Amino acid sequence: MDLSLDQAEGYLLVRRVGAQSITLIDRELSSSFLLAPDKAIENWGVDDASQLDADHVGALLDLQPELVILGTGQRQTFPAAAFMAGFLRRNVGIEVMDNAAAARTYNLLAGEGRRVVAGFILLTP
Repeated sequence: MDLSLDQAEGYLLVRRVGAQSITLIDRELSSSFLLAPDKAIENWGVDDASQLDADHVGALLDLQPELVILGTGQRQTFPAAAFMAGFLRRNVGIEVMDNAAAARTYNLLAGEGRRVVAGFILLTP
């Protein structure tokens, strides 16, 4: 799925979502990663939403989001309640969706200047 959006100045946006990779403005990624408007953190060690627990919350909160978008692959899969609660306890919203919906939502919010952080889960071949 190709996304088209006018690029906001200085923001990293998603250009394309495929089954096994996601293309940002400047590169294609084929392993799970975290994305903030100002940086991408590659090789996020998560291959499946079921792996996420309270220990994974810190990596996302370190990016100081007001909202977290979690893309769980080609299908929406909810992680453990302990993972979700880690954000709610800190008054940070979290939404879980498939990667294509996560990319669209991330692009829209980042383009509006919101401090959104996305985690994209990609299966490594």
